[in-house]
Amino acid sequence: MPMMNLQTLSLRALLFLGLWHSGRRSLASAPQLQDQPKRIAVVGAGIGGTAAAYFLRQEFGAGVKIDVFEPDTAGGRLATVKFGEHEYETGGSVIHPLNLHMKHFIEKLGIPQRKDVPTKMAIFDGKELVFEESDWFIINFLRILWRYGFNFLRMQMWVESILDKFMRIYQYQQYGYSFSSVERLLHAMGGDSFLTLMNQTLEETMRAKGFSQVFLNEIVVPITRVNYGQSVRINGFVGAVSLAGADSGLWAVDGGNKRVCTGLLYHSKSELISARVTSISIKDRPSKRGISTSFYEVNYVGESGSAHALYDIVVIATPLHQGTSDILFSGFSPPIPSHYPGRYHQTVSTLVHGLLNVSYLGTSEPASDFTVSDILTMESKGSIINSLSSLDPVHIPAAYKRPPTDQPKVWKVFSPQPLSQEQLQDMFLSYDLVSKTPWLAYPAYRPPQRKTPPFILHDRMYYLNAVEWAASAMEMSAISARNVALLAHHRWHQQVGKIDQEDLHTRLRGEL
Repeated sequence: MPMMNLQTLSLRALLFLGLWHSGRRSLASAPQLQDQPKRIAVVGAGIGGTAAAYFLRQEFGAGVKIDVFEPDTAGGRLATVKFGEHEYETGGSVIHPLNLHMKHFIEKLGIPQRKDVPTKMAIFDGKELVFEESDWFIINFLRILWRYGFNFLRMQMWVESILDKFMRIYQYQQYGYSFSSVERLLHAMGGDSFLTLMNQTLEETMRAKGFSQVFLNEIVVPITRVNYGQSVRINGFVGAVSLAGADSGLWAVDGGNKRVCTGLLYHSKSELISARVTSISIKDRPSKRGISTSFYEVNYVGESGSAHALYDIVVIATPLHQGTSDILFSGFSPPIPSHYPGRYHQTVSTLVHGLLNVSYLGTSEPASDFTVSDILTMESKGSIINSLSSLDPVHIPAAYKRPPTDQPKVWKVFSPQPLSQEQLQDMFLSYDLVSKTPWLAYPAYRPPQRKTPPFILHDRMYYLNAVEWAASAMEMSAISARNVALLAHHRWHQQVGKIDQEDLHTRLRGEL
């Protein structure tokens, strides 16, 4: 468990307790502002889009109509698959205990956390297990100390110091502050140090802090491979987010994390339009006062054919990158690209119900004694998998016990490419069910990230997924959704004092 001093703990407790009292800040305390927008479009119903709908309703009140466009099912990269008698998570699977927006969502929606099932981890180098967790804490501690010295403890302290700065964003958002770019948002959290993290690799960052190459190869690389399908050449910021994902206290939503998305849609009183947005253009319409007003025309294709509608504000909550989206932006000056530089990285999630071949992992112990549930992998020549995990259902029945390894059960394999039948036969002695889901799951991180895509695409059009180029995670999308909703509100009402200000603590002292 990361070390945490009392001062930090009190700040976090105060943040968490006070954060949501002012969640409806703009509705409760703002003056009665005229000419609210009448219609807002959100493109994408993943966690980012549905959180944006929720926060936009909070900012603009009950009068605005919010339409959310989604050609597939709500949830985006949060998805489950029915496999035998149960459903299993195939997309985003874990949430950090300090993810305050995600915590708030499930409390507001009345969805419980999933029951915890204990796990054990091992590291596989492609031939054998180089590290295997024990049931005994003291044995694990001594093994780690013997092999890695104090590297592990120092890593936890380093990640903790980054999380402490990361938590500042909740305070900024509590007081209604928003940021016009990913760089400005990161700077508000962690100053120049966060921007430096964005522009160097995790390996460069950690080597400069004195972490050993053995520790990087055997512990840090496997963690980044399971979380982002990539090595320590990702940027230092997303690397720290990845290492936080190896923390204790991680949780998931009972019934599947996608339930948060459907719950937010319902709570925001948005209309879900089952359609694919094909193009967005700007249209001028004369108003009754004789002044020309501009709208965004959203063109879309659904089951009943092509249609279009006009909106005051548009939020794009789907990636605008090659292979992920083909929205055409027409008539904008300067032009808005359909695809920003960079690409999304493929990870294939394969679910297998079968009997694991433990000798594939280079172990000679019988399957009945093999109690490891999560196998992380090192970067080695010919390595075909990023991780192999025993999977529990999204709803844990009352008397549930994870089946032992000498019985058929559900395993999840992450790999960069689809696994062939021969590869599956190497890993499993027998299997009867296989489900493959290819994801363009997160950006391919190649620092230096000279410029992230903008939050502001046009006067009243915003790009939520820009934040993924700092780090892709459920909470990052929720933070971006809150930021974009605040940004849209402040820019609509010309409240420039709440945009790109980093003097929050000075102002707070002035108010006290």
